[in-house]
Amino acid sequence: MKKLKIVFGTLFGAGLLPKAPGTWGSLFTLPFVYFAYLIHPIFGVAGFAVIASLISLWSTDASVEKFGDDPGQFVIDETAGQALVFLFTSFHYGLSMNTGLLLSGFVLFRIFDIFKPLGIVRLEKLPGKFGILADDLAAGIYALICLELLKVLLGSFLV
Repeated sequence: MKKLKIVFGTLFGAGLLPKAPGTWGSLFTLPFVYFAYLIHPIFGVAGFAVIASLISLWSTDASVEKFGDDPGQFVIDETAGQALVFLFTSFHYGLSMNTGLLLSGFVLFRIFDIFKPLGIVRLEKLPGKFGILADDLAAGIYALICLELLKVLLGSFLV
């Protein structure tokens, strides 16, 4: 069971890639988000974010035991946060038509996740697995707000 938790916690090994595992985890999340939307346009992305959050809480202990406190290899928390960015996004049925939108949401999430402004850094200090997950969820919410503003301001130029 511990190996399965690590497989999920590292997002099937994305977190084990060299240099910037959180960035790899966020990037590898984008196809999951897109396909979650295709499965159910209204609840797919929200459901995926909830499932990723629950998997994060379930698998944290095994990754902390293996890699140390708040391990970089543990990226399923980034998956949960990255998914939140696209809660209110409607995708087209053609991945290439959504590239600008997906990349914009990805960059916004990474900015908030890396720099942790607006109180995000304080959430990291919550105890254990909740602190590991909470800062990524907050980064996702801030990036969601910014993406929605960009969609209003740039409209079709974003796609």
